[in-house]
Amino acid sequence: MRLVIATVGRLKAGPERELASRYRERAAQLGRSLGFPACDLIEIPESRARRGADRAAEEAAALLPLLPPGSALLTYDERGRADLSSEALAGRVAAWRDAAKPALAVLIGGPDGLDASIRTRADLILSFGAATLPHGLVRVLALEQIYRSLTILAGHPYHRGEPG
Repeated sequence: MRLVIATVGRLKAGPERELASRYRERAAQLGRSLGFPACDLIEIPESRARRGADRAAEEAAALLPLLPPGSALLTYDERGRADLSSEALAGRVAAWRDAAKPALAVLIGGPDGLDASIRTRADLILSFGAATLPHGLVRVLALEQIYRSLTILAGHPYHRGEPG
């Protein structure tokens, strides 16, 4: 199962980009031993449409064809669930892998959020809470949670949370 991180917008050079790259590299390295041979990053530019809904729709039209057919789709959206533990997310990732999904696509939308066409296609929609976070931090947090999921699956000591 490939890991594919698809995002709207490109991170500029700096600490967020460096940290995102670090978690992506860690996930790629650990993932190979767990049945995740690749961790690809796809970035598309933000839409320049005038209205927010039009921007989200254009971004969705650009993102959806990039997702591997049959992939599990995990999205981050302000309307998503904020109550899923890291252990439960790791369980979902393992279930998708064990169901022979060809890829897990993690999709992070732009400033205007995700279009309904993506939300209805998603297998799981998560949120990092009610606070509005900068796009770069969401990318870092999403990559960290993917890496954490893999460490949980590997029994690695990185994750020291309580079982549950």
